[in-house]
Amino acid sequence: MDKLEQIADEIRAEFEEINSARDQAYQRSRQLTRICARTIRAIHREEWELAHQLMGEATAAAEAMVAGVESYPALYYAGYTQDALKEYVEANLTYALVRDEPLPGPEALAVEDNTYLNGLAEAATELRRRILDIIRHGHDEEVERLLDNMDEIYSILVTFDFSDSITGGLRRRTDVVRSVLERTRGDVTTSLRQTELENALEAVAKKLELGD
Repeated sequence: MDKLEQIADEIRAEFEEINSARDQAYQRSRQLTRICARTIRAIHREEWELAHQLMGEATAAAEAMVAGVESYPALYYAGYTQDALKEYVEANLTYALVRDEPLPGPEALAVEDNTYLNGLAEAATELRRRILDIIRHGHDEEVERLLDNMDEIYSILVTFDFSDSITGGLRRRTDVVRSVLERTRGDVTTSLRQTELENALEAVAKKLELGD
């Protein structure tokens, strides 16, 4: 029984280390999520310098979180850890999409493939907000570019017809992208027709003025 007590002590010490790493990872995941939310808000406000700065902070936070759980696979693959990394992917891809820059891949962001795809899906939905912000002030080519990006992302995501246990629930997020894409396409069509109508009315008004 003396040996059993020693074994129990060793297991208890290991559990204490895991518990400490779990608590730290949870706190870091919340910090990373907050930074990413601020990054996306800065992007929509076109505060590019701030967004770039926050992306650097997000990278440091993501690296610290992953480093803290690298010895504990169960913690690395835990929901809160991967959810935070998904937000990190979303922030980076939203920035790249809005700024029309090349998209960083999973390796560049040091994330799992399924986490990357789920982050990509959420980045696509963020484009709706960007599009709506633009069409409030009129219709331009940037709207078409962003809508095309949304369409292309959906077309790619829908090809990943695998179990949720592999994709991390990608099917549900792909359905959300489809819904957001359809609504956004309708909004863009309405905006375009309104712009065309306004242009036609202006043309008629000018002809009438010239006629006077």
